Amino acid sequence: MTSGESPAGNGSAPGAVVLPKRFHTKVEVRWSDMDAFQHINHARMVTLLEEARIPWLFDDRPTSGLRSGCVMVDLHVRYRGQLRHEDTPLDVAMWIERMRAVDFTIGYEVRANGVAPDAPPAIIASTQLAAFDIDTQRLRRLTAIEREYLSQWKAD
Repeated sequence: MTSGESPAGNGSAPGAVVLPKRFHTKVEVRWSDMDAFQHINHARMVTLLEEARIPWLFDDRPTSGLRSGCVMVDLHVRYRGQLRHEDTPLDVAMWIERMRAVDFTIGYEVRANGVAPDAPPAIIASTQLAAFDIDTQRLRRLTAIEREYLSQWKAD
């Protein structure tokens, strides 16, 4: 799995599409992710979204503290096209749609391997995550460091 930032677009070429800042990662589709209709099963797509979030939020990031306390509050997945095993690795683009004191919402666009980043995505999704204190079993406020990191990925 590789990851990185999408170009913010410097507008150097006339008519160039300027894309907002996104975190991109590649997620491999396993044969077991397919259903009887030969496309990625819904439950497996939710798992692939989770696998995409890990390098962005948890792997040596200012938000890595969420590893010990983060809960899923809401999830929406909209299918605009089919994705199959041969579309691997999937390109998953992520950004922050909304951030509040204790939670934040991540937007996702999922495209088949090799599809242009400005092409319509096959999957559009969002997940709302909340910071959680395991010891007290209560929501906790995002730290200043977590907020600063997440803010740089905020949609305009």
